[in-house]
Amino acid sequence: MCSKVISPNSIIETYETLLSSAATILDEDAGNPSWQPRADFYVYCILASLPWGGSELFEQAPDELERVLVGIQSYISIRRHFDDIAFSVFETDEGNSPNKKDFMEDLWERMQLLSRNGWKVKSVPKPHLSFEAQLVVGKSHRFHPVSCPPPTFTMSSSEILKGQEKHEANLKYPQRLRRLHIFPTNKAENMQPVDRFVVEEYILDVLLFFNGCRKECAFYLVSLPVSFRYEYLMAETIFSQLLLLPNPPFRPIYYTLVIIDLCKALPAAFPSVVVAAVHALFDRISNMDTECRTRLILWFSHHLSNFQFIWPWQEWANVKGLPKWAPQRVFVQEVLEREIRLSYFEKIKQSIEDAAELEGLLPPKAGPNFRYHTDESKESTEGHRISKELVSMVRGRKTTRDIILWVEEQIVPANGTKFAVDVVSQTLLDIGSKSFTHLITVLERYGQIISKLCPDEEMQLLLMDEVSAYWKNSTQMTAIAIDRMMGYRLISNLAIVKWVFSPANVDQFHVSDRPWEILRNTVSKTYNRISDLRKEIQTLRKSIQVAKEASAKAIKELEEAKSILEIVEGQPVSSERPGRLRRLQGFADKAKEEEVTIEESLEAKQALLARGLEEGKELLRLLFKSFVDVLTERLPPVSADGDVPNLRAGDPNVTFPASDPEAATMEIDDENGADNNSQVNGENMKAGYTIGELEQWCLCTLGYLKSFSRQYATEIWSHIGMLDEEVFVGSIHPLIRKAAFSGLCRQMNQ
Repeated sequence: MCSKVISPNSIIETYETLLSSAATILDEDAGNPSWQPRADFYVYCILASLPWGGSELFEQAPDELERVLVGIQSYISIRRHFDDIAFSVFETDEGNSPNKKDFMEDLWERMQLLSRNGWKVKSVPKPHLSFEAQLVVGKSHRFHPVSCPPPTFTMSSSEILKGQEKHEANLKYPQRLRRLHIFPTNKAENMQPVDRFVVEEYILDVLLFFNGCRKECAFYLVSLPVSFRYEYLMAETIFSQLLLLPNPPFRPIYYTLVIIDLCKALPAAFPSVVVAAVHALFDRISNMDTECRTRLILWFSHHLSNFQFIWPWQEWANVKGLPKWAPQRVFVQEVLEREIRLSYFEKIKQSIEDAAELEGLLPPKAGPNFRYHTDESKESTEGHRISKELVSMVRGRKTTRDIILWVEEQIVPANGTKFAVDVVSQTLLDIGSKSFTHLITVLERYGQIISKLCPDEEMQLLLMDEVSAYWKNSTQMTAIAIDRMMGYRLISNLAIVKWVFSPANVDQFHVSDRPWEILRNTVSKTYNRISDLRKEIQTLRKSIQVAKEASAKAIKELEEAKSILEIVEGQPVSSERPGRLRRLQGFADKAKEEEVTIEESLEAKQALLARGLEEGKELLRLLFKSFVDVLTERLPPVSADGDVPNLRAGDPNVTFPASDPEAATMEIDDENGADNNSQVNGENMKAGYTIGELEQWCLCTLGYLKSFSRQYATEIWSHIGMLDEEVFVGSIHPLIRKAAFSGLCRQMNQ
């Protein structure tokens, strides 16, 4: 339109069509307000284009533009305010403020300010002005009318169905950006609100269109057509996408690579901005959403691995003096553990030599902890003898069947099944301990032995205890081994959930990512199986259609060939050559056989999908039931006045349920530093925890419950009735209910 290719009136007509459709969607009678995200998208399209063409529209069609702006104002006034508190990077109460503007309200305010300033935007290039004399005499064309899909109507008054529609609308029309204000105003670039929006759009567009070309992406990010600096804004925008909830638009590794390339492209400017961003995020880590905290740990460790693990660790050396559960201490501990996965122990230990205090946060040097290791200084036991014999059988290429018979006939009768699981699992893990490939080979060849010994959940729990004990010095190998065992169906996903929520692991929820990594892998793998099966079924259905058409075509050709007759000696016979008829018959038989084969494959996949959906349903039920049980046991009760406890406020009136009436004092771990919030309140305490530690445990566990709710909101909606009847029954603590359903209701007051 600015270059006179499209007439201003056509653009106005498009705006009015979008506005009319948006208003219709919000109409209770003619539309469906559950689809407000679609209406917001229509209006966003109008507002986002105004910085580019507002001045030309103001000159050429001022009355029409004013009519559009009045329409937008009317739309903003009737739309529902969008808090989105459950999807904030930082878990504070700031989002509850009624004065806080949502994305659309903020964008509208920026456009109003732009209108008052005469539609002048520094960040938008105006190349058409150089050719205005030639363009003004050109012929403008009419833009083809835009057709918006009609509102989706629902005849049901069910709140569940309405909620599902809202969730579907949010998935289809996600908010493109949730601003993450990392830097203080005195550090970030001082630019006009509209310029900030335009530069953010530039950055998001480049990230979108060059997502498969990291080098080109970095090149264009540092070459935006603006006359001012924007490194801080670029960092905030990229981090906002990396930490976007429930999921970033692209894999987190993409943003990691872009940040690395930007540091190399702007060596004098961008690395210092990244350092400042990390320090700012680290200072607020205690208020950061648990999912975002995990992403930040994974990004930061990977980022440092590309820069020789150089970091001013001495600035964070003080975290060693914090309690072992303090978020900043746990953050540093997890970053160091992830760095070791990407390098090796000695290298990471050397990288923190300037902050020797942090050596205490390094994990133990990775290596197996084999219970039946042959050592002349140790007394040889029955377990050592059996383990040695099993190793000989494996090296002697004995078949799996022979080893199973040996275990069942000689080991189990004499020593019991639990002892057999102990020795066999430890020995097989030791055989496969040299590398990931060795582990896979052992599980593929001898997994049936484990499967025979661990047919039920009780024995599978024991098996995971053995895996954890063997790899107690390696979180990574523990997670890999359990994940692979689940992949080979040696361990069920339900058994893994029960193991993660066993007392020993529950006590680690707030001090280590070890149990959460295993739980994330388990739930993810379960639903990935279902997703893969759905894709395969969809492909098979298309293949069946193609096969049916091919079969029908082959049969038709065969019938046509047979129908061509000629009279020989007064008798009608086929005029086709016998060879061609045999060939056509072969084609028809083969096509029919292929059709039957695909139909059988489809039936098998559908059976697997039905089984997978049932597994997913049971997993969801057990997962939420486990969260409810452990949280109910530890959360402070609601006050007599009905006030929900604020775990972040450090309220001395908040009391916790007691598990041991004789526990009269707090236990303080002097080695790991004192807890500043510790106080003698033993009658209201979970034994063994300080008040501050129990608050942190509750916050961390609630955070992960919220994370699972967001990640698997679609699956939760599918089984919301079952969860409400079987899990969330009775007087469930409001904090549990709020976290569990945070992924379903974008506004917490719902």
